[in-house]
Amino acid sequence: MSIEVKNLTKVFDTQIAVNDISFSAQKGEIIGFLGPNGAGKSTTMKIITSYIPPTDGEVKVCGFDVVQNAIRSRQNIGYLPEHNPLYLDMYVHEYLYFVGSLHISSKRFLRERVPEMIEMCGLTKEQNKLIGALSKGYRQRVGLAQALLHDPEVLILDEPTTGLDPNQIIEIRELIRRVSKDKTVIFSTHIMQEVQALCSRVLIINNGNMVADDVPDTLKNIQKETIVISIEFKEKIDPEKLLKIHGVVSVKQKDQIILAEAESEVDVRPAIFKFATDNGLTLVGMNQEANSMEDVFRQLTKS
Repeated sequence: MSIEVKNLTKVFDTQIAVNDISFSAQKGEIIGFLGPNGAGKSTTMKIITSYIPPTDGEVKVCGFDVVQNAIRSRQNIGYLPEHNPLYLDMYVHEYLYFVGSLHISSKRFLRERVPEMIEMCGLTKEQNKLIGALSKGYRQRVGLAQALLHDPEVLILDEPTTGLDPNQIIEIRELIRRVSKDKTVIFSTHIMQEVQALCSRVLIINNGNMVADDVPDTLKNIQKETIVISIEFKEKIDPEKLLKIHGVVSVKQKDQIILAEAESEVDVRPAIFKFATDNGLTLVGMNQEANSMEDVFRQLTKS
């Protein structure tokens, strides 16, 4: 396993930031690490990268304990923290050579690796610019390039797309996908589309506790307390009449569509067909909205 976390706990004074969580990750996995603000995501990542020590439990990266063998474990990690720390008064290529020299002892390998990372991360046209003159999207590319310079087996990304525009998000997402083929990637995010587009597995943490560890499609099958059914009649009707149907708890009109919220244990669709027949209505369409990652996240992290 590239990462092994066993019974990890972190306590700050009297506050339990991470509470007895366990998981493992192997090469080739892209794992989305989700949770509300303050849930313990960044704390867990900082422990995995040996930035802070755990209070209890064990964490290993590529077989090396992050406390007992911190240097060896760090050699296998590429880390991009939430606030990307860059030297803004350095040129892109200059910065990458500088950071690379801290990791890589072979000057020959470094001379080969920096241009390779510049090309891979789409920085060829920007390599002779000051980092301070770059857009945030390109600064994130520089951060990813420095995290990848020493060819680590594990890549830890803490909210790598925060503050980026939609085009930049897509670019960084594609970059993560390209570099992840032979690595283990863990990244935290609040953007659920990223999880669905990128992740082979999802971890959800809430109040320091692990509340989910599964593939996205399985998580989306978690049963909710209520479901939403979109209904369209040819005729105009008062949506409130649907509240008489057993299991329907609320209704609202959205253009020509009626959105009926119903108890998940009750299949109200046959009753809606009967309602249409009894009232001489033409049912144009009816669709039960599928669970989304947003629904799953809200359900598993609600107070």
